Amino acid sequence: MPFSIAMKELLRTTDPTIIPFATALLEAEGIEAFALDVHMSALAIVPQRLVVSDQNLFLARAILRDNGVPLHE
Repeated sequence: MPFSIAMKELLRTTDPTIIPFATALLEAEGIEAFALDVHMSALAIVPQRLVVSDQNLFLARAILRDNGVPLHE
C-alpha cells in the first residue's frame, strides 16, 4: 500500500518497546503500519508515532486496545 494514501496517527509514545509490539500485532492481522520519528525519539523528548491508513484505523484501534496498548485518541 503506498504511503501517499491518507494516513492517521494511531499512537504516540516515548516508550521504545510499544511501537515494535504494536506493529507486530497489526502486521499479524494484515494491517500495514508505519513508524514515524523513530530516530528523533533518541532525544527522549520526541515521541515515536505509528500511523495506519484511514481505512484501517478503526480495526487497528480495536486490535491494539484488545492487547492493552495505550492509544493516542
